[in-house]
Amino acid sequence: MTANPFHYLIEPLSCSTDKAFFNISKLQADEYDSLPYCIRVVLEAVVRNCDGVLVKKEDAISILGWKTNCKHRDVPFLPARILLQDFTGIPAMVDFAAMRDAVKKIGKDPKQVNPACPTDLITDHTLQLDFSKCSAAQSIPSVPATEIHKSASKLSPAKTQGKKPHCRSQNSCKGACDSGASNGNSRTQIENTPLLCPFHLQPIPEPEAALKSLDVEFNRNKERHRFFKWCSKAFQNVSVIPPETGTVHQVNLEFLSRVVMEEKDFMYPDSVLGTDSHTTMVNGLGILGWGVGGIESEAAMLGVPITFTLPEVVGCKLTGSVSLLATSIDVVLSITKQLRQANLDGKFVEFFGTGVSQLSVADRTTIANMCPEYGATVAFFPVDRVTLSHLKQTGFEADRLRLFEAYLKAVKLLREEDDGPPGYSEVIEINLNSIVPYVSGPKRPQDKVSVNDMKKDFGTCLNEKVGNRAFHIPAEKQSTVVPVIYGSSEYSLSHGCVVIAAVISCTNNCNPSVMLTAGLLAKKAVEAGLTVKPYIKTSLSPGSGTVTHYLSASGVLPYLNQLGFDIIGYGCSRCVGNTNPLPEEIVTAIKEGELVACGVFSGSKHFEGHLCDCIRANYLASPPLVIAYALAGTVNIDLQTEALGEDTQGKKIYLRDIWPSREEVLQVEENLVIPSMFTELKAKMTKQSTRWASLDVPESTLFLWDPRSTYIRSPPFFHKLEKVPPPLQPIEKAHVLLYLGDSVTTDHISPAGSIPRTSPAAKYLTQKNLAPREFNSYGARRGNDAVMTRGTFANTKLLNKLIGKLGPKTIHVPSGQTMDVFEAAELYQKADIPLIIIAGKKYGSGSSRDWAAKGPLLLGVKAVIAESYERMHKDHLVGVGIAPLQFLPGENAESLGLCGKELYSIPIPVNLTPGQTLEVETNSGKVFNVIASLNNEVDVIIYKHGGILNYVARKYL
Repeated sequence: MTANPFHYLIEPLSCSTDKAFFNISKLQADEYDSLPYCIRVVLEAVVRNCDGVLVKKEDAISILGWKTNCKHRDVPFLPARILLQDFTGIPAMVDFAAMRDAVKKIGKDPKQVNPACPTDLITDHTLQLDFSKCSAAQSIPSVPATEIHKSASKLSPAKTQGKKPHCRSQNSCKGACDSGASNGNSRTQIENTPLLCPFHLQPIPEPEAALKSLDVEFNRNKERHRFFKWCSKAFQNVSVIPPETGTVHQVNLEFLSRVVMEEKDFMYPDSVLGTDSHTTMVNGLGILGWGVGGIESEAAMLGVPITFTLPEVVGCKLTGSVSLLATSIDVVLSITKQLRQANLDGKFVEFFGTGVSQLSVADRTTIANMCPEYGATVAFFPVDRVTLSHLKQTGFEADRLRLFEAYLKAVKLLREEDDGPPGYSEVIEINLNSIVPYVSGPKRPQDKVSVNDMKKDFGTCLNEKVGNRAFHIPAEKQSTVVPVIYGSSEYSLSHGCVVIAAVISCTNNCNPSVMLTAGLLAKKAVEAGLTVKPYIKTSLSPGSGTVTHYLSASGVLPYLNQLGFDIIGYGCSRCVGNTNPLPEEIVTAIKEGELVACGVFSGSKHFEGHLCDCIRANYLASPPLVIAYALAGTVNIDLQTEALGEDTQGKKIYLRDIWPSREEVLQVEENLVIPSMFTELKAKMTKQSTRWASLDVPESTLFLWDPRSTYIRSPPFFHKLEKVPPPLQPIEKAHVLLYLGDSVTTDHISPAGSIPRTSPAAKYLTQKNLAPREFNSYGARRGNDAVMTRGTFANTKLLNKLIGKLGPKTIHVPSGQTMDVFEAAELYQKADIPLIIIAGKKYGSGSSRDWAAKGPLLLGVKAVIAESYERMHKDHLVGVGIAPLQFLPGENAESLGLCGKELYSIPIPVNLTPGQTLEVETNSGKVFNVIASLNNEVDVIIYKHGGILNYVARKYL
């Protein structure tokens, strides 16, 4: 290793501080000034980490020539920190624990296996809906809010230790007072109705549903939590955020994000790689970050840079301002649609223009979150005055902010309003003025429907016979109405009936204004006498306790409860497929009438097979629209002209009557939410839950594997590790395990959601003496390769052309029998027969999941031949040692006349090169060429080692 050749760029920040930094703005200043802000962050990381071996001086020079070298030059990147969520974090840490065993086995010190950079692991992600509406849920009468608040004002003040209670809100009560009573000037006014300051009341207890769910959830996952706690003690540079805190995206935004890193009096930009597709949310804060798989994150955690091709950077110029009626979700969906049309695969997007300053940081993070949906790697908002103001409101100390501002100015990472834009590969202009409310669905998140056109569009979907939006309902059956008795009342179900309505405040719904709009809508609905039909499975799962805090602070939580939107816990739930069963009466009615029943929820993505099998239509909508459709009880409604229901006097109530104005929402947000929500979260983060604190774990360097465990198991990746990788071998006479079409997602490949009782994974768990109620979810068992391998390709919506119908089945070609994918793969492996997968376009699209690559590897898959790949998943295939092969342009399995039952032989030369053309032969006599879709020499090296894990492990050998 050599000294950093850029050492001469280190200089003190100012004479008044001992902070130092690399002043990269002095490195060829003219070229630097023309770089997009996001590329400047990459350049700083390369300069700071330059060691002449893994990161070279030439890499920095290449970045300075970005506009010429983009798309042609690979550069290394080491992030400032790594972010793990439990879904992908647990297999990563299990691999680390197994790697320690392997290093110990060959006589080396296992303690050297540690993350080289700060690594945060957030445990709240796999919440299941064991409880929703609870008998003891808070209920309020349908009376004017003024009467409710009069009663509430009589509550006793909070207990203090000899001190006056102090309101942490900067704008409501303005300091200390003696009681919960207050004059009208000290409270936020909404329609002349005073809202109590929550800091003057007794603490609001956790909702019953949340408490019950948390108890069950913690006990169900106690074994995983013990492992996580062991990791926090055994590994250096690992911080575990305990359960009952919030989801990874929210905690990253609200607590972990630094914007500027400070380490040993050295300052540098915050950047992050996360094992979650929603990591891109932090780009709204001016933090460069994107999602990677657990495989790549492990390499970066061990100090091995990820390598990526210098991307094109598309400048997105925002002009105008957002309509008062549109939520940030509408902004997200509109921008997403326009950017999806721009062919942004693998590119960075950077926002500029006068419209940017019209967006809050919360708005920016919702937009940045959606970049995986339109194919971009990053959607970056440079730090500006809005960002700094946000940091001030969220509790950053004034002196620290002054240092941040001085540093960002020195390295030209602070975007000023009058700065001209840097050079971009191209510029797309989007006017914010014309954005109107949208939902997406009914089957894919990219299919956007104007709320104004919803009824007409749903009717079209019923009529269509083929396509991604078709339900093919005969005209004579489109008016079917099925009566059903639920409880003691009779209801009528028809096409479009809503049976699940879930408000989820994570990812693109983390914006407080969106959740407050939903809460205020609920308040107005209750006051108008509207209700939600009891058979609709309603729920509210906040992304973090912060959401509960500001919903309580604003006084809207009781109204949400009244409509059935009880808080059921913190973590992903509906949008990852975790849902408790619908009432049997409702399921029977839906099946009898062959109805197109609907789920409406405010997540960021959905795919077929996510919810119950009887729910054929899924719509993504903003939280207030979820409540609106729940009130209506159907999506087959024109919200402009048709009433949601009637009040107690029989007067029709329309959505326009109860939709809160933007001014109402902003007033509550500014006066109650922002100043206090971050203080509340930070206090919660420093106080561990009693459940977590009670866990007892051993102090040991090596993890003590329990052979009886069904959650944590030592993976087989290092069992046959050799010091020198064997030479590449051709794939001879391989059978096709699956013959797939276009847009096969990681949801189709990698197990998610609950474990079906008839699945191979369920059979395995039954053999381990577990009852079905103990199966838990695939996400919770990602530390057990036996479960995950059996769940691979177990999605009920998988369409295998060897079978010709939906289901997790395939044909074992030698016997001609139809069986589960795992069972067929097991037979092939016993016969030592290699396997391949044939697929169409966009194989592996969707969120990042390392088990979408690890699972096929353990099934015996040696190669995938597809028309095209989602970038991240293709990298994962390389990362586990599966060859990603691509049909030549214009060719596919159908055009080549392949049926999938042939034997395939693929020569893999010892001297394989990136993008090399290989000739594939079949036993039917057909010969065709494919491209080895390896991006660069690093990909080749990793593939030759059999994946990143083996490559990194051999570093210790």
